[in-house]
Amino acid sequence: MGSKTSAKSGTWRNWGGNVQARPAREVAPASVEELSAAVRRAAEDGLKVKAVGTGHSFTSIAATDGVLIRPQLLTGIRTIDRDAMTVTVEAGTPLKRLNLALAREGLSLTNMGDIMEQTVSGATSTGTHGTGRESASIAAQIRGLELVTADGTVIACSATENPEVFAAARIGLGALGIVTAITFAVEPVFLLTAREEPMPLDRVLAEFDQLWAENEHFEFYWFPHTTGTTTKRNNRSAGPEQPVGRLAGWVEDELLSNGVFQVANWVGRAVPATVPAIARLSSRALSARTYTDIPYKVFTSPRRVRFVEMEYAVPRAALGDTLRELKTMLDRSGLRVSFPVEVRTAPADDIALSTASGRDSAYVAVHMFRGTPYQRYFTAAERIFTAHEGRPHWGKVHTRDAEYLAGVYPRFGEFTALRDRLDPQRLFQNDYLRRVLGA
Repeated sequence: MGSKTSAKSGTWRNWGGNVQARPAREVAPASVEELSAAVRRAAEDGLKVKAVGTGHSFTSIAATDGVLIRPQLLTGIRTIDRDAMTVTVEAGTPLKRLNLALAREGLSLTNMGDIMEQTVSGATSTGTHGTGRESASIAAQIRGLELVTADGTVIACSATENPEVFAAARIGLGALGIVTAITFAVEPVFLLTAREEPMPLDRVLAEFDQLWAENEHFEFYWFPHTTGTTTKRNNRSAGPEQPVGRLAGWVEDELLSNGVFQVANWVGRAVPATVPAIARLSSRALSARTYTDIPYKVFTSPRRVRFVEMEYAVPRAALGDTLRELKTMLDRSGLRVSFPVEVRTAPADDIALSTASGRDSAYVAVHMFRGTPYQRYFTAAERIFTAHEGRPHWGKVHTRDAEYLAGVYPRFGEFTALRDRLDPQRLFQNDYLRRVLGA
């Protein structure tokens, strides 16, 4: 089957609805060879090239008026190596499909983000992460990469093969080439017990170091205009399996039918135990909840209500100050924020442009319901994050440029030098990359 090329392509929009682009043409290559040919042809035609996954980024990182590469035909597992405990997948494979396929094989990733709609290459190229004391982002679990560079060459990289490319390309922002396959480290499937319970914000911040140290995966959601949070601890378990019951779904529908802001849907699906705990709207206290399941069913949840998001990584030690300042700002601002603020952590890693590169990190994410003006809230939040040398998530709303980013990423120059070598003509350039990496 040949690659599908549509000469007259329509408008592309991202999932959050805040970015759109009109590419000159779209290509859906059915093989790495076809992808290489499409890249060479774009260069001959003087067109820029971008690959796009499911559009889950809130930045214009995938937008182009040139050639838009859609990887939906580059999907599936290539190989499973049970000796090395790795799995190699095509770049366009959705995380959801990867998780299901691994589970069938009795395998699992060590850690995951909280949604699994994205393609593996889209998620890793933007630094998507969950929360973890020792286990880091999805990209940090990569053991090998294959990518097509600007001249159409296919190169492979790992810790031992092209290691300088490997150091950067695991979170490559689409700036170094188009990823065609990823080799992940996997492990035998295991069970996680999730414990969700409400806790006052002051207590979470006072005990944060302990909560972080005692749990493999700790995160919490703070509800603005309240002093309450919902905490979630995920730890490995010997079992038995005790999945979530159906009640949570009923609560969601009941809430929705009672018209409690559509965002209740998002909170309910993200952390079902917290549906009633949008405390501005419901003062009822929430009972704790515990359940045990295989990892992807604990780490991830569907997000059907659309929103726009900003997320920054700050040094883990700066989390308390960052959140207190955010709370003070919100209390004084008159802003009305119905979405919870999400807090997660990651250990330092060795990827050049990882938000956790070289430092133990805490992530603070702020959200606004899609269609609600978010600029004032995000601008005020960003001022706080940047005062703590925050690093913005590459796929979420931010206003930082190369000058700022070079100051918070010690290995920024290493990345841009590699880009000069792999893409001297800037075939993979777009407005976003021009801003964050420099011209």
